Amino acid sequence: MEKNYEALYDIVVIGGGSAGLAAAISSYDSGIKNVLLLEKEAYLGGILNQCVHNGFGLHTFKEELTGPEYAERFIDELKKRDIEVRLEATVLEITKDKEIEYSDTLGYHKIKAKAIICACGCSERTRGQIRTPGDRCSGVMTAGLAQRYLNVEGYLVGKKVFILGSGDIGLIMARRMTLEGAKVLGVAELMPYSNGLNRNIVQCLNDFNIPLYLSHTVKRIIGKNRLEKIVICEVDDKLNFVPRTDKEFEVDTLLLSVGLIPYNPLLEKIGVAMHPKTRGPLVDSDYQTSIPGIFACGNGLHVHDLVDFVTNESKKVGECAAKYVLENGFDASKVLTVTPLNGIGYILPGKVYLKDEGTIKFNFRVNKPFKDVSIIAKLNGEEIKRTKKPYLLPAEMVEYILDMKLLKEGELTLEVSND
Repeated sequence: MEKNYEALYDIVVIGGGSAGLAAAISSYDSGIKNVLLLEKEAYLGGILNQCVHNGFGLHTFKEELTGPEYAERFIDELKKRDIEVRLEATVLEITKDKEIEYSDTLGYHKIKAKAIICACGCSERTRGQIRTPGDRCSGVMTAGLAQRYLNVEGYLVGKKVFILGSGDIGLIMARRMTLEGAKVLGVAELMPYSNGLNRNIVQCLNDFNIPLYLSHTVKRIIGKNRLEKIVICEVDDKLNFVPRTDKEFEVDTLLLSVGLIPYNPLLEKIGVAMHPKTRGPLVDSDYQTSIPGIFACGNGLHVHDLVDFVTNESKKVGECAAKYVLENGFDASKVLTVTPLNGIGYILPGKVYLKDEGTIKFNFRVNKPFKDVSIIAKLNGEEIKRTKKPYLLPAEMVEYILDMKLLKEGELTLEVSND
């Protein structure tokens, strides 16, 4: 141990939510016993603790769990292993040399790691970020914040509610607020299609007769101290307001469910390359960022629609980080770049280190709904795989697997075709 550091760890995991828990456990099970998990809250589990609805764990555990129940499964597994955990630990800074500075209830600490896994989650897009016009009054907040107030603090934020955006958190809160006695007057979505999972449209809106206004957005917020009214308006295909389509609603609360953004100030500060579409770091097929030995996973990498997918990805990241430590790096002699084409918004990973056997899994999202199409993979311009899909939706992340034997150095492209 170097004298300038309190401790030297093989792997330090930043974030104790679903991604960080799975990555820490996987690192330990892959042969790394000197693991530290840092979590800024006073408890593990992250956002799962406020998700009291069921629907978690169908892939991972083959049963339906609530968010806290899902988190508890991994917390229990963590406790079975000799994994050091620091709660109420805020990471202040990391360096390219994998130094970590953090503070907790005991003071300031400086440690060093051989590898870092960033599992810092995501943040909600705010009113200021979408530039919603109107008065600055109370009663306007993100759907996730309202969820925390209600499910953790026991505080109902309003009685007459409207929701802007059809993201899954907003849809789930439409149901939750209704069940708690509030009146949800509607959900407005800027796009001509929903940005939430279809099951949430059915279970959270249709089952409660809550209207969904597609191709609509909030035109004006009205209120002196507390929110009093909102005006929504239809938009055209260029997202301009359509004249004479205003609709006015008397409400005391407006919840915003207008997108999630990977949260990575620690990585941005040290110059990690960021993906222009996902807003998370660019990673290779080992989930390593542009700085060797620093990895990313979960919603801090890209926003997932199911926590089970977060878990699967983070388990893989734990394995990759352990391999990096045990083998002192990766073989990067054979590289394949990956490019999204027609219909695909982004693909992860963007770079593949080729191996002689096994498979490689890609995650991507389409940029609009498709029906009865094919996903075409081309290697250096030549088609190597074509997969029929009855539908593709922007709200649903696609997992696409290729056999390593099909690949060689050069460029791989994925695209959606109507052929």
